[in-house]
Amino acid sequence: MVFFPTLLADPEWLAHRFVESDDTFRFIHVPREDHAAATFLIDDYLGEREKGGDVPVAKCLEASADVPLHFLFHSAFCGSTMLVRGLSQPGVAMGLSEPQALNDVVGFRRRGADPRAVARAADAATRLLGRPFAAGEAVIVKPSNVINPLAHLLMALRTNSRAVFLHAPLETYLISVANKGLHCRVWCRELLQGFLMEGAVQGMGFESGDHFLHSDLQVAAVGWLAQQRLFDALSKTVGERLASLDSERMFGDPAAALRAVSEHYGLALDVDTALTGPAFTRHSKSGVDYSAEVRASDYAKVRAAHGEEIDMVLAWAKAVADAASISMEAPRPLLQA
Repeated sequence: MVFFPTLLADPEWLAHRFVESDDTFRFIHVPREDHAAATFLIDDYLGEREKGGDVPVAKCLEASADVPLHFLFHSAFCGSTMLVRGLSQPGVAMGLSEPQALNDVVGFRRRGADPRAVARAADAATRLLGRPFAAGEAVIVKPSNVINPLAHLLMALRTNSRAVFLHAPLETYLISVANKGLHCRVWCRELLQGFLMEGAVQGMGFESGDHFLHSDLQVAAVGWLAQQRLFDALSKTVGERLASLDSERMFGDPAAALRAVSEHYGLALDVDTALTGPAFTRHSKSGVDYSAEVRASDYAKVRAAHGEEIDMVLAWAKAVADAASISMEAPRPLLQA
């Protein structure tokens, strides 16, 4: 057991779980160098860790809120893990990839928790995740996209935070779903189920049972549209604090993308170093050598195999978007076509 002051002061003690039954956060030890080996900050990737103990939320709320914390929200299948790793440079910023604690806060809300209790837990979680790893560094948190309906709350709690919404165009998104197989298709249904619970699909013209009749790619498209609408609305609330980045433009010109994102966050990033490091030269999940050219070749093969279905769903989704006044473009793009 580690004493509370040490757990709260040292960011290498990760606030890993929100334990709602005890109103605590559970801390585990994740040294800085271990983050690069963990695709996501969840048990499946972190494995067994030294446990520091559970700290009451009231105590966690004593952590400073005046920290350089920013968010990298994303649509999924858009290179977000690559980007947050590229932004992680000692002396500049530390990236946290999909911390479990924020997933727990979303689950807390979806189980019917009082909104004030949800805000309190989210406040504590962002204070803990925002602890800088070194003087002068920022922290960039890349939440899971199941967090996206919580983005309004997170940005309201952290009024000095800036955010980027990294998104794949719908066609790219559908190609990714088709490529990843059954597990991904099930995941898209789980994502939509969560968005339905959050009310994120209201006003799109669907009846309660319609989604049972939709194909997997239609379900994926509805989830994509829900995210487009959500971040368009958030942009109208927070203004220039939120910008967007198209994944295809990032892959097409990674140097320009890194410069634009780092400028938006106010980071003095060494772009050349980031581009030649493992984040931009290896696959973010498998670790094998990877490039934009290999990715384009892989996607072209999938597009050829599933082209008819993808084209049908693209046309259907555009009709849904037009009827619901949902823009197919994300707000405040950092890179123009």
